[in-house]
Amino acid sequence: MVDERRAPAFSVLCSAYQCEAYLAETIDSVVAQTLPDWELIVVDNGPSDEIADIVRRYTGDPRVRLVRQENGGLIGGIATAVEASSGRYLVPLDSDDMLAPRFCERMAEVLDARPEIDVLSCDARVFREGEDHDGSFLRTRFGLEHRITLADMIGEHDVIPYFAAFRRAAWTAAGGYAAGTELVEDIALYLRLIVAGYDVRVLPERLTRYRLRGDSTSRHPSSVEAFEAACQRVYTAAAEESGDAATLALLDRRLRGFRYEQGLRRARWAFVNGDVAGARAAARAAFAARRTPRSTAVLVGVTVAPGALRVIRPLKQRLTRRVSQVLARAAALRERGLIGER
Repeated sequence: MVDERRAPAFSVLCSAYQCEAYLAETIDSVVAQTLPDWELIVVDNGPSDEIADIVRRYTGDPRVRLVRQENGGLIGGIATAVEASSGRYLVPLDSDDMLAPRFCERMAEVLDARPEIDVLSCDARVFREGEDHDGSFLRTRFGLEHRITLADMIGEHDVIPYFAAFRRAAWTAAGGYAAGTELVEDIALYLRLIVAGYDVRVLPERLTRYRLRGDSTSRHPSSVEAFEAACQRVYTAAAEESGDAATLALLDRRLRGFRYEQGLRRARWAFVNGDVAGARAAARAAFAARRTPRSTAVLVGVTVAPGALRVIRPLKQRLTRRVSQVLARAAALRERGLIGER
């Protein structure tokens, strides 16, 4: 039983596995919070002596704790962190991402003032090592006053609230990250919470930083398809559990969207690998899912003139690289004051 009278406001939950190059930055981002009312539970989910050594550099601060275990996957690591935690609000944090300094402060301001909100998500600044993008992780522009619905999650809004603070009671009631939802454990949790009637909101402020890693498995074709298959399973389960006809119609549209994007992607991969027959089959699947100018052009191209595409594609790539080089050169000259703004 958690003693809420002595518990910190936030329990940041971090499952660490093969993240030695990034973990210190992640911990630093928690230590730098403007609101000091937090604890950080890092689960060495390997175990790895190097990860343990990194965490021990911070355990002089009693708010930072290390738990070591055999690899239980992300779901098992977060479950262990939850068991070791005592905060009112639970914050899962990937071991290569970061919190902005005011994350806890802003989330507490909202959650303390709005007890009806069970889960509060926020936006993130997307970045790569050595550079900062101006883009946001969330594509939706829903504000705090909009309660996220199942239609928002399953429909075309692409509401994937990746970073969030959960009230402990809501997390526990929904079962947290559930076995069998690997790759989409966070999406599956949001869907279960919404179906069960919990109040999920988005604070449209970039209070976290989401790292794009060059070695991420999410960039591999097989990983992309595995992720999409998992999304389809949890979307289908949630829509069917709701029993709502409008939501089921949205699900059908979303599944067709998955088949469309998958067909176009497979057509591109097959064509690049010299498999024209495979490219044609995939293009036909995309066209069957959605008859758009894009799917029509791809189907015609791989059916009527695949040889022309082999010439056009490298030319397009060369032109794109050349334009990027020119723009980068112009930006550098402007920074040096050698040319003016237009």
